Amino acid sequence: MKLTLQLLHDLLYTGARLSVPAQTLNQVQACYDFLETFSNNKIIYGINTGFGPMAQWRVDDQYLKDLQYNLIRSHATGAGKPLEDEYVKAAMVARLGSFIQGKSGVHPEIVTLLQGFINRNIIPFVPEHGSVGASGDLVQLAHIGLCLIGEGKVHYQGVWRPTAEVLRENGLQPLSIHIREGLSTANGTSVMTGISGINQLHAENLLRWAILTSVWMNEIAQSYDDCMSEPLNSCRRHNGQQYIAAEMRRIVQSSQCLKKREHALYDSSHKDEKVFHAKVQAYYSLRCTPQILGPVYETLMNAREIIEDEFNSASDNPIVDPETRNVYHGGNFHGDYISLEQDKVKTALVRLTMTAERQLNYLFHDRINNILPPFLNQGTLGLNYGMQACQFTATSTTAESQTLAMPNYVHSIPNNNDNQDIVSMGTNSALLCKHVIDNAYQVMSILVIALAQATDCLQMRPRLSGETGRVYDEVRRLTPTISDDTPFYDDIEQVEAYLRSRK
Repeated sequence: MKLTLQLLHDLLYTGARLSVPAQTLNQVQACYDFLETFSNNKIIYGINTGFGPMAQWRVDDQYLKDLQYNLIRSHATGAGKPLEDEYVKAAMVARLGSFIQGKSGVHPEIVTLLQGFINRNIIPFVPEHGSVGASGDLVQLAHIGLCLIGEGKVHYQGVWRPTAEVLRENGLQPLSIHIREGLSTANGTSVMTGISGINQLHAENLLRWAILTSVWMNEIAQSYDDCMSEPLNSCRRHNGQQYIAAEMRRIVQSSQCLKKREHALYDSSHKDEKVFHAKVQAYYSLRCTPQILGPVYETLMNAREIIEDEFNSASDNPIVDPETRNVYHGGNFHGDYISLEQDKVKTALVRLTMTAERQLNYLFHDRINNILPPFLNQGTLGLNYGMQACQFTATSTTAESQTLAMPNYVHSIPNNNDNQDIVSMGTNSALLCKHVIDNAYQVMSILVIALAQATDCLQMRPRLSGETGRVYDEVRRLTPTISDDTPFYDDIEQVEAYLRSRK
């Protein structure tokens, strides 16, 4: 069984249900059976020893189950507001993905119980703060574990309720401790991976919007089309640049707005002109779209591969391997892969946001574009203000994202009596990336509203490409053309919801 981002999308947004094949459960059972036999008369971390720096102390056999419960209860120490339901659900999918590799030594009961939580939308209370990203997401996963053993609280049908009540209503039994279910539940990268999976879905969605709005921008500016041409872009050997240019050509194919340089400038009609009224080359934020968004695309494609690999990896410790008949101690819980990728994705999306903000500035600045009224104002200049104040929001939001672009992956603080002497901070990286994504949607929403307004100013709707024209029509169903001054906050919120819903 392979978990994909498409499956994650369907589980979160389409009502799809997760089904674990019998063969996969058999593999989990085989791993458990091996560990049950193998662990007799052996010292194995987290089964008959303490945890972390306390691993040097052996735990008496009569307390082995208490040991697992104690880990979950003692580590449920998160703080801050709870993660939104979809992020916790994604984390549970990622945890299940780790267990079904058949390398954790857990009883299949934990897989079927997680499946029940996921399919019934039973969402554990998981605070956003607590993880240092190694040994994985101990604190936040302990909050999930607390609910699996029937304690704590869950968000169910829009209400926070005691877990035990919700389990009874759904005919689910709390998790039993068999050998190492407490440690396996809490030890791994599943929270950062779940958040990153959702981040990836949104990042790819934002990139698609950035490509479309960049085409729309060039339509408004009536740019020359050679900036996206195949001969130009193919001579620079980057797949991302060539992909973006090809997508732009696909979208613009039915447009009547762009000019051909060979028709406008390569004939003899301008031989006596000394100053050209139309710009010979557009501003960088318009004509360099393939070069700017190409690296963003390649960054996201690399992140997609790493995130999907993590969803399908055993990320706890120790690793139980029935094939080699051994138990291996190491650090598969370490979140560096996710932390570094989330910093890369975050940086790429800041660049995408900066480009959108500069495109917005082009639309608002009449002395730059030379074809539109200041701030797309269709009212009385001086009396009315058009979209002037929308730029304040877009610029300040972009500036915040630029500050958030500081890498988090390089910030490690030793803790846990220096047992965890270098950590990933992967969940922090994923949450910062989530913040940048939220900001990007806000800036993109203002840009889309401005593009629709600019289209009206120039009465260009009939000449737009089929794709940009359809988006114009959908936006206009949400927000009307603006002439009189009006508050924009509801429009921005509605358009943001629209952009998000087109995943």
